[in-house]
Amino acid sequence: MTYCVGLLLNDGIVMLSDSRTNAGVDSISTFGKMHTWEKPGDRAIVLTTAGNLSLSQSVVTLLKEGFADEDGKSCDLMQATSMFEAAGMVGAAIREVARRDGEGLKEQGVEPNLSMLLGGQIGSKPHELYMLYYAGNFIRATEDTPFLQIGEIKYGKPILDRVITPATPLVQAAKCALVSMDSTLRSNISVGLPLDLAILPKGTLKFALKKRITDQDPYFASIRGLWGEGLRKVFLTIPDPDWGV
Repeated sequence: MTYCVGLLLNDGIVMLSDSRTNAGVDSISTFGKMHTWEKPGDRAIVLTTAGNLSLSQSVVTLLKEGFADEDGKSCDLMQATSMFEAAGMVGAAIREVARRDGEGLKEQGVEPNLSMLLGGQIGSKPHELYMLYYAGNFIRATEDTPFLQIGEIKYGKPILDRVITPATPLVQAAKCALVSMDSTLRSNISVGLPLDLAILPKGTLKFALKKRITDQDPYFASIRGLWGEGLRKVFLTIPDPDWGV
């Protein structure tokens, strides 16, 4: 399992992912789930993945090497003219990998599953954020829904619902994403460090930050402590119910 979140803001895009792909009493595997394509001044694109690791790695390999879709059209994220076209290319890569490997996995008793978040900006076109499904179809984040999540989403969603709006500044949005991740880490062993964080300001066409966060990161450690302490303090300020119990 995994947890990835993408935030579509007036000022740009924030993306955060964990790196745990398997968890058990004696088995923990770590693989990066964030992948970027960047040509400063032209485009900056970030993709995060959740689901079957072999499928997601195959999709990313196709996207990095380039391929022809089912109609014979060349798919190369460095040649896409808009984020909508880029999302179509990622969807085509997912369908191609599903065609190659999906039935084989089912024959082995493995139900194929895969989801991805794609964010970025190309040229003068708008910065956009998409969520893609195993069928290769996708939805786009909007002002009404300015964040998208994949993987183990339920633990980190409440803080995003309460804090994130399109007007949230990038740094505050990154902080909120980290709090959302911390809530998930505390509640689900299948999500784990290290984390990958990317911040893309609108109109810059280059990442302002691409950072790996480990358990030694002082800022994330302070968030984990301050958030828990703050919640306890707020809880104690809420009056007890007058139920005569």
